[in-house]
Amino acid sequence: MTTNGPDGHTHRYLIIGAGPAGLQLSYYLRRAGADYLTLEREAAPGGFFRTYPRHRRLISLNKVHTGEKDPEIALRWDWNSLLNDSPELMFPRYSREYFPSADDMVRYLGDFQREHALHVRFGTAVDRIEKAGGRFVVHAGDETFHAECLIVATGWGGPYIPDIPGIELAVGYEEMSTTGEDFADQRVLVIGKGNSAFETAQSMLGHAAIIHLASPSPVRLAWTSKHPGHVRGQYGALLDSYWFKTLHGVLECEIDRIWRDGDRFKAAITYTLAEGEQAVLEYDTVLRCTGFTMDTSIFDASCRPELAPNGRIPAIRPNFQSANVDGLYFAGTLMQARDFKRASSAFIDGFRYNLRTLTALLAERYDGVALARHALPMDADGLADAMLERVNYSSALWTQFEYLCDTYVVDQESREVLHYTDLPEDYAVERFGGGALCFTVTLRWGRQNHPDVFAIQRHPTPDRAHESAFLHPVVRAWRGGEQVAERHLLEDLLAQWRDPVRHVQPLRAFLSAQLD
Repeated sequence: MTTNGPDGHTHRYLIIGAGPAGLQLSYYLRRAGADYLTLEREAAPGGFFRTYPRHRRLISLNKVHTGEKDPEIALRWDWNSLLNDSPELMFPRYSREYFPSADDMVRYLGDFQREHALHVRFGTAVDRIEKAGGRFVVHAGDETFHAECLIVATGWGGPYIPDIPGIELAVGYEEMSTTGEDFADQRVLVIGKGNSAFETAQSMLGHAAIIHLASPSPVRLAWTSKHPGHVRGQYGALLDSYWFKTLHGVLECEIDRIWRDGDRFKAAITYTLAEGEQAVLEYDTVLRCTGFTMDTSIFDASCRPELAPNGRIPAIRPNFQSANVDGLYFAGTLMQARDFKRASSAFIDGFRYNLRTLTALLAERYDGVALARHALPMDADGLADAMLERVNYSSALWTQFEYLCDTYVVDQESREVLHYTDLPEDYAVERFGGGALCFTVTLRWGRQNHPDVFAIQRHPTPDRAHESAFLHPVVRAWRGGEQVAERHLLEDLLAQWRDPVRHVQPLRAFLSAQLD
């Protein structure tokens, strides 16, 4: 219950940030009747999208026409909608473009907050967070807020600035010109090879004399890695220009130093794929497109979270809680550490499902609400049908491939199988995998070592389903905390796993053997 005493505002749950993650979690907590409040420093939701991406075109798909009438299946290809019960508050109502404008996202988030009457305090900038007496104390100007549970959904705090001597001479992505003509006839060095770097290069492709994108590692292409945060196909024009020798280039190198020389800039580099060859290159402009990092300055020593190995995001446990601070959880792009560069927890289409699951875990811990489950008979045929129904229908398993799973826990005494949905697989194994028998069901990509991802040799027989290259169901059996068996089901072009010979019979045989 909310109280407003001399010590400030007290709530069970306090959310910091009203971007898409903060709003999604607010929606679920409000629907559950929970005592929560969301604090937002800006005057309206979605502050990040008012500035980024700089060229105002999102890379998240908005596939309006799918041929599917079921809204759950349509969500597989709608990467921008927040989960809610209102057909009017789905993103395809706001844009028909395949790659929509960031301005449409801002408008959508504003309507989402208003229409659902979410409890957001705007214009409330958090200065400091501490933990005392088992509670979090959040200071915002002359106000103080207290909470049992704190969820940080602030997104990226600011640009990541690499440790390069002279990096201060580079113009940051956050302030560079977005007009390609401003770089006419210039030699431009873009530090970075992510989507922001390619977005920037594409805007000046027809204007700059030379564009070099530079980082130590080679370009990671999304169609090779299967990760939507790697370089996307719509930015392929720069790569065409590189291979067609138009003077534009992609450099694998360490930038050792940048300095000014008259009205030009010079960069000393060491190539990482050329046996340490060194060079000094000359440019008119140097731009920094090296991504973002989390802001930890608001945490005092009593609750400062540990960071993941890359130092940019928090380290989290399987239940989305801070690795070292009890009661501190992370939402949105800050909850990607456990599926980093793998599933989609960094993006709306992924973390919206994480947040639905987080709401259930919070309700269990703080409100005593048991985690939802559904009992099934301990029968291989019926269990196979239930698993196939889920992989053919669930948008969560589709989008959060290799991360979220359905869990089926075998209860030998009752002769039932308890079905839990949309749990992180490592959490499910930690919680249920130590018993006699349980199954996890995920969608997974196949082997990644194809010389050409557009010329993959397929083996369309059930006994070679483990060699499937595309997204396909994988069922794993666990006993005593160890994986004891695994069954892959053949990939399918239309993602429909219903064929009696290719899918149903192999799964039934596998489950029957494990249950026996």
